[in-house]
Amino acid sequence: MSTAILNSGKSIRKILVHQLQSLPEEYFNVQPVPFNNTVNWNVGHIIVSLNTFLSLCGIDTIDLPEGYPGLYKMGTKPADWTDAPPSKEELLQYLTSQLNHLSEVAPEALEGALNSPITMGPLQFEQKAELCNFAFVHEAMHASTIASLLKVIKHQESATK
Repeated sequence: MSTAILNSGKSIRKILVHQLQSLPEEYFNVQPVPFNNTVNWNVGHIIVSLNTFLSLCGIDTIDLPEGYPGLYKMGTKPADWTDAPPSKEELLQYLTSQLNHLSEVAPEALEGALNSPITMGPLQFEQKAELCNFAFVHEAMHASTIASLLKVIKHQESATK
């Protein structure tokens, strides 16, 4: 089962990277109404969240810049940023680094219980595999949000032409 979870995670990440590679950089920081975030925020949030989830499972993570959690952890938003966000290229590099790292994670690393149960809202995770599986579901949810952002951005762009 753990192999399937890791393979699903890698597939989700490949789809996201492919989607973002063709996206113009200027779309990354557009925040259309009624959204409270951007493509950039969602991508950075995916990166920070996966590192967090893997770490909670006791799995090594890739190194991220010190300021990433302050930009992208849950509860943050671009309206509060005081520094320029990372570029599309930088975010794609971290997405790809994590994808490569996932290929090095042994399925056995997902076996067993977490050090202590983790509660997130109504959800509770006790096993490493279930938390890792949620990490990939979480990523897919944000990939869907990115797709919705892009539809609105493109619609607004065509309406102004």
